[in-house]
Amino acid sequence: MIGDKRMSTSGSKIYYLVEASALPEVYRKVLKTKELLEAGRVSTVSEAVAQTGLSRSAYYKYKDVVFTFHEKSQGKVMSFSFTLRDEPGVVSGLLSIFAKSGCNVLTLHQGLPSGGTAVFTISVETHNATLSSDELLEALSGVRGVLECKVLGSE
Repeated sequence: MIGDKRMSTSGSKIYYLVEASALPEVYRKVLKTKELLEAGRVSTVSEAVAQTGLSRSAYYKYKDVVFTFHEKSQGKVMSFSFTLRDEPGVVSGLLSIFAKSGCNVLTLHQGLPSGGTAVFTISVETHNATLSSDELLEALSGVRGVLECKVLGSE
């Protein structure tokens, strides 16, 4: 996710979600540098930029405007859409993952089943989540009866 210092007409920052392969190399290196620091694999910025081949000045120039989806979705409201098999316990399995990971359910909706499947949408607050967005998505996708899992958005 790339931050844009310009403001929208409402005064909020503008963000773009961009596939990693489309990012300039300097942005990918900034993200890798941040990852090394956050994971504790290095203890200083100097060590991290040496490993990624990035200059310290480039790191400091972009570190506050280039983010992973995970960084920007922590502590936020995330909305998911699922296609589920019409079987007992599937929604319960999803809700269990959200509860165990510390997410707070804000809204949920399940459509009537049709053709053996049902659409289920849920919005959760992730402020106290113990899983990253990617880990949460992986856990949800692995629930028995989940045919499709998508992130609709994050605020």
